[in-house]
Amino acid sequence: MTDAAKSRPGLAVSSSGARTVTRTLPEETPVAISFDGTTLAVMMASPADLEDFAYGFALTERVIDRPEDVETFEIIQFDAGIEARFLLRDDRSEQLRARQRALMGPVGCGLCGIDSLEGALPALPAVDADPRFSRDEVARATDELRAHQPLHDLTRAVHAAGFMVPGEGIVMAREDVGRHNALDKLIGALARAGIDPASGAMVITSRVSVEMVQKTAQAGCAVIVAASAPTAHALRLADAAQITLAAFVRGESFDLYSHPHRIQTGASDVA
Repeated sequence: MTDAAKSRPGLAVSSSGARTVTRTLPEETPVAISFDGTTLAVMMASPADLEDFAYGFALTERVIDRPEDVETFEIIQFDAGIEARFLLRDDRSEQLRARQRALMGPVGCGLCGIDSLEGALPALPAVDADPRFSRDEVARATDELRAHQPLHDLTRAVHAAGFMVPGEGIVMAREDVGRHNALDKLIGALARAGIDPASGAMVITSRVSVEMVQKTAQAGCAVIVAASAPTAHALRLADAAQITLAAFVRGESFDLYSHPHRIQTGASDVA
């Protein structure tokens, strides 16, 4: 398989002149995810932990409900990229075909755009999990995640997603050039390891976009801890899905939004 990082020469230019340097850069490659012979998506991703990535994508896109829905899986290397190829169990295969038929419609029907927009923001399940974290656990979460980012240490150019369990810290992490890919990889790794996402929190190095909330909710996880900001729409979705959202985690401080009861802040005015 393709290496996740490669060394390349360059020139480091500054006010004092230029010098030759060698930098380790993250690799990205097209990854096609196919089910029963049909490609559902092609994404640029880091070519590491691709089985986790494919399973996480299949779970968050609701193609499967659990790893046991897969009959066979293989990763195939081509000159143009990599294919993650699923063969589904018969019942899941029929559900996927029904979903694909529902998405097919006449061109120029006047409603396809509306259908596509609604499909981009499907109703999310309400997450009823209730893990509890201390203020200190949340405040140090992104710093702790740094210890699980070997590809970032090499390249300084990738995102990470980690899974934090109360009283245990970060127990698993995955990296990728794309923040959504890193989260898919983590969700897939949790599923394959038999770890329930309801038992902890997703810790991410990026901002919190709509897609990050969608994937977290579909996984059944009730807490997101992020190094950066949420979008306003992502916050509305998190609130509706009963997800606790902590953002701007820096040093000993963070902002807490939506369903704060899962984090013990020590502040009497936080409901």
